[in-house]
Amino acid sequence: MKWIVGLGNPGPNYERTRHNIGFMALDSFAEQHGISIKTNKCKALIGEGNVAGSKVTLIKPMTYMNLSGESVRAFMDYYKVSLEDMIVVYDDLDTEIGRNRLRYQGSAGGHNGIKSLIQHTGTQTFNRIRMGISRPQTGYPIVDYVLAPFAKKEQELLQSSIDDAVLALEYSLNHSFEQTMAKFNK
Repeated sequence: MKWIVGLGNPGPNYERTRHNIGFMALDSFAEQHGISIKTNKCKALIGEGNVAGSKVTLIKPMTYMNLSGESVRAFMDYYKVSLEDMIVVYDDLDTEIGRNRLRYQGSAGGHNGIKSLIQHTGTQTFNRIRMGISRPQTGYPIVDYVLAPFAKKEQELLQSSIDDAVLALEYSLNHSFEQTMAKFNK
C-alpha cells in the first residue's frame, strides 16, 4: 500500500492559503480518482482507494502544520506501514511557484511540518514532493505570507504545480521514487 500525506492546516480559514498547497494537491488527486477523504482517524482525515492497480491511502493531518508528525506517527503505529511507501506533499518557500521538486531525504529546511515529521519518524529519509510557493518580498513576514491565499496572477502557476504533483503521484504508484524523481524534476 502506498500512502500519501498532504500537509496543511485544517479549517476553512486556511483552505486556499500557500501553506495548504499539499492539501490542494491531495484533494485534486482524490477527485481525479474518486477517493473520498472523510474518515476521521489517527488525528487525520483519511481516504482509501485503488489507483492504477495499487491500494492508496490519502492522509490530511488535522493537527495543524507544526504537529503533522503526530498524525503520521499515529497512522504508522496503527496500520504498521512502512515509511518507504510514504510520499509527503507540501509547500516550499525555496522553490518558485509553479515548480515542484522531488526528494527522498533532507533536512526540514525551516519547514515546521517537515520538522515534526522528522521528529516523530526519527529520520530525514522519506519521499517528498516540495511544491513551490516562492519567497515573499523582503520585509514581508514569512508567517503572514504562508497563511495568505495565492494572488490572482499566480492561479495558473498554482494549477500547473498541482497538476504536475498529481501526475508525479500517479507515476510513483508503479515506479520507484528514483524513477519518479528522474522524470519529474525539471
